[in-house]
Amino acid sequence: MVIANPISDTVFKWLMEDPRIARFFIETLLEETVTEVVVKPQEFTYNKDGEQILAASFAIFRLDFVATIKTTNGEFKKVLIELQKARNATDIMRFRNYLGKHYMRKEEVSTPEGTLQVPLPIISIYLIGFKLPEITTPVVKVSRQYIDQISHEVINEKNDFIEKLTHDSYVVQIPRIEKKLQTRLEQTLSFFEQDYYIDEAGMIKEYPYPITDNNIRLIADALHYAGTDPEKRKMLETEIEALRVYYDTQKELQDMVIATSKALEAEKRASEEKDKALEVEKRANEEKDRALKEKEKALEAALKEIEALKNKGN
Repeated sequence: MVIANPISDTVFKWLMEDPRIARFFIETLLEETVTEVVVKPQEFTYNKDGEQILAASFAIFRLDFVATIKTTNGEFKKVLIELQKARNATDIMRFRNYLGKHYMRKEEVSTPEGTLQVPLPIISIYLIGFKLPEITTPVVKVSRQYIDQISHEVINEKNDFIEKLTHDSYVVQIPRIEKKLQTRLEQTLSFFEQDYYIDEAGMIKEYPYPITDNNIRLIADALHYAGTDPEKRKMLETEIEALRVYYDTQKELQDMVIATSKALEAEKRASEEKDKALEVEKRANEEKDRALKEKEKALEAALKEIEALKNKGN
C-alpha cells in the first residue's frame, strides 16, 4: 500500500484532525481509556496560493488536544495533551517555553457550579526525529509517583493540586521504531518507520505490513488517501518546498555565521599580532632608552674624569 509519510507536518496534522484517529493514537500511546478528544485551534500562515502551512515553526510541530480519560475507578477526567513533533535535536528551551504557556492556560469544564474556566492537568507527548543516545527503546513513559518521604511508601491516591502542577510525559524516538508488530502500539508506530521510500524527498512510501485491526486500517486508509489524492499531494509538495527553502536559508545563515566567525577570528588574530608587534616595538624602544641613558651616564662619567685630570694638571 502506498501511503504518505506521517512524519510530514501537513499529513500528521490532517491525520490528527480526524477525532477517531486522534483518540485511537492517544489512547494507544497512553494505554488509557480515552472517551473523547477535541483538537484545539492552531495558528497557521499561508503561502501565495492560500495553502496552509503550520506557522509555529518548521523545526517543531505542535498540536493541542483536550482529552477525556476514563480512570480505572470509573471516573472521568479532562486533561490537556500537548503534542510536539521535532525533526532534529533542537534547543530544549523551545519545548520548555511551549510547556510553560500550557501551565498558564485554562479550559472550560462543566462542574456542579456550572461551566468554569480551570487549568487542566497536562500530558506531554514528544515525537522526535533523532535518537537519545542513552535510551534505546522507541517509546519512553516518564511517569510520576506520589511517595511518602517519611515512610518512603508509594501513595496511591491522587490530588488535584499536585496533578495540575506536575505532568507525565511520553517520548517517541522515531528513528528507533523497529519492524515489530507484536502490540497495538507497535502496529500504530509502524507507520512512522522511516523506510520503504518511493520518492526522493522521503514523503511517500510503501507500507508492507498486513493489517488486521480496524483502527490500524483507519490510519492506513487515511495515509493512503493523503499519499494518492492530488490535492493532498499538492499540500505535501508545498511543505517539501517550504522545508527546502527553510533548510537552504538555515544553511545560508549558518554559512554566513561561520564566515563571519572566521573573519572575526582572523581580525582578532591580526589585532593580537599587531598588539604583539607594538609590544615588541615598545620593548625595543625601552631598550634603546636604557642604552641611551647608559651612554649618557658613561659620557657624563668621562667628562668628569677629564675635568678632574685638567684640575690635577693645573
